Amino acid sequence: MESGKEGFNMACILLFGKPETIQSCVPGYKTDAIYRVENLDRYDDRLIVENNLMESYNLLIDFIKKHTDDKFFLIDGVNVSLRTAIAREIVSNLLVHREFKSAFPAKLIIEKDRIWTENWSRTQWKGRISLENFTPYPKNPIIAKFFVNIGYADSLGSGVRNLYKYTKIYSDAEPNFEEGDVFRLIVPMRPAGATLTGGRKNNEVTKVTEKVTDVTEKRIIELLKDNSKYKTAELAEMLGISRKTVSIKLKNLKDKGIVERVGSDRKGYWNIYL
Repeated sequence: MESGKEGFNMACILLFGKPETIQSCVPGYKTDAIYRVENLDRYDDRLIVENNLMESYNLLIDFIKKHTDDKFFLIDGVNVSLRTAIAREIVSNLLVHREFKSAFPAKLIIEKDRIWTENWSRTQWKGRISLENFTPYPKNPIIAKFFVNIGYADSLGSGVRNLYKYTKIYSDAEPNFEEGDVFRLIVPMRPAGATLTGGRKNNEVTKVTEKVTDVTEKRIIELLKDNSKYKTAELAEMLGISRKTVSIKLKNLKDKGIVERVGSDRKGYWNIYL
């Protein structure tokens, strides 16, 4: 219905409005971010976000960065922060594809080995979403288009594909999307030795930093910690570099006494001395 009066639509208020303005229009709007690793009965850190979507995006990304380890991966010769890539997809999905009129609070929970979110949804069907059965559907098209235009999200449907891609690299697992009245997303985030409150690093990571300064060599060590049976060809494929370069980096690590090959190239494994 047209009233003949000028004003702002709901998308504009959610994107740019002050908290009090948003609460007057959408009283149930908030995102509850929780870090729960040591204190399983309650939480170790918590952030209640009632800011507009633009501010909420950065606050939630920073919350994930604060409490998770970072892994770097070479894509087309460029270092990519997997943590940031995964956080970007998690947060943009949580903020854009939700039912804002519902009083059901959106949640972002970081646990020891995963990040999961849930929010009320205007569902078209119920069940698990996979790459095979996924059909993109914009729940809030104006907000979604705006996020794409400013670079906070990719084109419709790419977020699911990106999360499958980046999660597989980061933790060798797949995300779980559950569509229903409550939409749930679970992203495995296997700890890699630096997932401590306040971003503190343990002795193992400190030793790597002291003995290894080459970025590619650090990444090789991280991969071998996850799977000591990786072959040179597999490391090259995951890092996006040539087998020759991997061989050179492994030789450097062997000369430093950090890694040692045990057994044959086909059936052997790597020992890491740190």
